[in-house]
Amino acid sequence: MDRVIVKKKWTTQRILTIVGSAVLVIFVIYQLLGDTKSKLNVETEKISISNVQKGAFQEFIAIDGAVQPIKTYYLDIIESGTVVKKFVEDGRPVEKGDTILKLTNTTLQLDFMNRESQLLDLMNQRQTTEVNMRQDEIRNLNSIADIDYQLKLAERVYERNKQLIGTNMVSQEDFKQSKDNYEYQKKRYELAQRGLSQDIKLREQRIKQLDESVNRMRKNISLSQSTLDNLYIVSPTDGQLSQLRAEIGEAKQVGENIGQIDDLTGFKVRAGIDEHYISKVYPGLNGEFEFNNKTYQLAIKKIYAEVQQGEFQVDMEFVGDAPKGIRRGQTLQIRLQLSDASQAVLIPRGGFYQTTGGNWIFVVNESGGVAERRNIKLGRQNPKFYEVLEGLKPGEKVIVSSYEGYENIEKLVLRK
Repeated sequence: MDRVIVKKKWTTQRILTIVGSAVLVIFVIYQLLGDTKSKLNVETEKISISNVQKGAFQEFIAIDGAVQPIKTYYLDIIESGTVVKKFVEDGRPVEKGDTILKLTNTTLQLDFMNRESQLLDLMNQRQTTEVNMRQDEIRNLNSIADIDYQLKLAERVYERNKQLIGTNMVSQEDFKQSKDNYEYQKKRYELAQRGLSQDIKLREQRIKQLDESVNRMRKNISLSQSTLDNLYIVSPTDGQLSQLRAEIGEAKQVGENIGQIDDLTGFKVRAGIDEHYISKVYPGLNGEFEFNNKTYQLAIKKIYAEVQQGEFQVDMEFVGDAPKGIRRGQTLQIRLQLSDASQAVLIPRGGFYQTTGGNWIFVVNESGGVAERRNIKLGRQNPKFYEVLEGLKPGEKVIVSSYEGYENIEKLVLRK
């Protein structure tokens, strides 16, 4: 007879389906709630790990400086002309007042000769004027002498007639005539004296004017002589002639630079600094460099504010004596100190900065097997270290090598 078969609720297929679904749910929940950070396996041989440390930090930058003479005197053309003679060759030592070049300028020379001729004409005119006035004065004196004689004769006649008029020995008409003649001669004498005084004053004024003209002309000639002297290029100081640019027959214009005199009694250093640091650089700022296994100090003396090709220039002088054996044109590697030394948390410089901009870094855990990304804040820097302001503590380890390819990675798994 037939049996009733009871259907099973928990078949093998159903159990496997339920288990598979549960595993899938667990996996999804793990993915949602578990460690979701992006990871990357990295071999430790391909990265650089450094310690975060606390130590003395000093902000400085490395710059290159060129040794130059302590002072340079430039030779510029004051009066244009053509080079006719060279007295000193380039690179030779010179003393103050030594003639270096001779120029010629026909226009200036003719002008000087014309001024000399004008001076001679003025001097002759002055001399002729004085002679003529002296002769006029002599004639006037002779005239006054004659008038004085006539006055005295008229006075004697008048005085005599005045005494005789009461005795009727002289007529009234004769007395009046002698009186009129006396008064006439007296006025003539007074007018002659006044005319002579005026002539003397006029003569003195005229001579004074001519003397002033002569003096002015002499000053003009003196200036012209100075102009001619400027055709001789002389050394303004003791030193070494360098960069002389002049050849026989070459025409030179006013203001043209033809060379320089270098004062070799001392040296300075001319250095270029990135414009980024222009606000931090000031006169008196110190720097140091190594020379023959010794450290020497420099101090900024002058700052040239003009920026060219992203740099500005400074002049630095040696603190104390310059090193023996140093030469003009020599290049020095200088550490320019932008701040005093102070205690700070430090990490070594590395390629990570180009990717992170100093905003984050990978920090290695205590086991050394994992490095996780952490936000940080960096401050000052020098060629060796970055100053850490936030995010790291002394004793921690960080990866400082390049982060190329790590931009979107949260965790590095370190493998040996």
